[in-house]
Amino acid sequence: MSATLLLPALLLDAALGEPKWLWNRYPHPAVLMGRAIGWADRRFNQGAHKRLKGSATMAALGLAAATLGWLIHLIPDYGLLEIITAAILLAQKSLVDHVRAVADELRLSLPSGRRAVSMIVGRDTATLDEPAVSRAAIESAAENLSDGVIAPAFWFLIAGLPGLMLYKITNTADSMIGHRTPRHQEFGWAAARFDDLLNLIPARLTALLLALSHGWADPRPILRDAPLHRSPNAGWPEAAMAVILNTALSGPRAYHGEMRDYPWVHPEGRRNPGPAEIDAACAALWRAWAAMFALTALIAII
Repeated sequence: MSATLLLPALLLDAALGEPKWLWNRYPHPAVLMGRAIGWADRRFNQGAHKRLKGSATMAALGLAAATLGWLIHLIPDYGLLEIITAAILLAQKSLVDHVRAVADELRLSLPSGRRAVSMIVGRDTATLDEPAVSRAAIESAAENLSDGVIAPAFWFLIAGLPGLMLYKITNTADSMIGHRTPRHQEFGWAAARFDDLLNLIPARLTALLLALSHGWADPRPILRDAPLHRSPNAGWPEAAMAVILNTALSGPRAYHGEMRDYPWVHPEGRRNPGPAEIDAACAALWRAWAAMFALTALIAII
C-alpha cells in the first residue's frame, strides 16, 4: 500500500516542487516542525542534564510527528491526504532548482554564484573561487538527494506516513540542534545520533542508485572514499556523485572563519569543476530519482 501511494507523491513533487504562491501564504510543514524544535530548544536547553532533556525532547517530537502521520493515515480518503503530505515533504524538484540556480548565477558572475550557493551550504562562501562554488553545489546536491528525497521515500515505504513524519522531524532537528557547538553538544546529541541511524540505509541506497543509474559497476572508489567524510552517512552519496562526474569533491574549506583540512573525495577526479559539472549533477539527481521511482513501482507490483 505504501508503495502505491508513494508513486503519485513522487510524481507530484517532481512536477510541482514547492509552489511559492502556496508557501508564501501558509507555513510549510517543515517550517512548523522547525518552530516546534526551536521552541523546545529555548524552553529545555538550559540547566543540568541537557543530554537527558534533549533525548526526551527528541522522543516527544518524534512521537508527536509519527502520531500525526498515523492520524492522517486513518482519514478515509483513499490515501489522498497521505499522497499530498508525502509530496510536500519530498524535495526533488526544489533541490534541483536550487542547485541549478548556482550554475545559472555562476555563469553570470562569481559573486552571483557565491550568493546562490550560500543559500544551500553552511560553509563560508565569500572567498570561494569558481571550482569551490561548484564543488559546494555538487556536494549539497548529493547530500540533499539522500536527506530530502531518498530517505523520506525509503521511510515512507517502510512505515508509511508515520515513518516519513518521524524521519522528517528528526532530520530537521539534526539540522537545527545536532551540531557540536557549546550550546548543542549535549542537548542535540540524541537528534544527531537518531538522524545518523535513520540515514544509515538510505545514504547507502542513494549511492547505489546514483551508481547504477549511470552504469557504474566498480564499487571500490566509493567504498574507499565514503568513510573519509566527517559524517557516517553523507560520504556515500557524495562519493558516488564524485565518481560518476569524475570530479574531486570535499577538500579544505572554511567554516565560520576557520579553515578545515578535509580530505578529497575521489582525488583523481577533476579539480576545476564549473557550471557544466553542476548541470551534470542536476541530471544525476533526476536519474537517481527515476531509479527510485522504478524501484518503488517494482515494490508496488510485487
